[in-house]
Amino acid sequence: MEPVTLTTERLLLRPLTPDDIDTVFTTCQDPGIQRWTTVPSPYERQHAVDFIERIAPDGWRDGTAYTFGVQRRDGGPLIASAALHFPRAGTWEVGYWTAPEHRRRGYTAEAVRALCHWAFTTVGAIRVEWRAEAGNTGSRVVAEKAGFVIEGTLRGGLLNKGTVRDCWIGGLLPSDLRLPGAHPYLPAER
Repeated sequence: MEPVTLTTERLLLRPLTPDDIDTVFTTCQDPGIQRWTTVPSPYERQHAVDFIERIAPDGWRDGTAYTFGVQRRDGGPLIASAALHFPRAGTWEVGYWTAPEHRRRGYTAEAVRALCHWAFTTVGAIRVEWRAEAGNTGSRVVAEKAGFVIEGTLRGGLLNKGTVRDCWIGGLLPSDLRLPGAHPYLPAER
């Protein structure tokens, strides 16, 4: 798939460009991003170069990851990154980080919701999953605001920096965004 640009009321989600290298490098110095995400730690400038010039474009080309830079529609710096990763039988996983100075404004939840809408209407996703290490309440708040239903804790469900960790998991279905699904859904009886 060719890279696309998505818009929301306040945001522009666009492919990352070499102009974003310095911002990504600086943002990924944040201890919270290094603690809770799978970015390398320490995060060196070459990691940002590889991410923007090789990893993100390869994902678009191979159809395995669609990575976006997020900025306000009225301009300004990159404030977040959001991506869909690795399809498994129609299920995609969302991942994101937000620059510290842009947190708690609802930007990332807005971006994730738009990304998931696109996943259901264009990419063909039947489900989008969110996972975060248990304890990452910032990520969980974003997921819940974006509409994800928290479904539980997976023991040893996340490998981060060489350590297996418990993780929270949430799911989003097309119906959670008031979209029709590509297939009928038969929930389990309670």
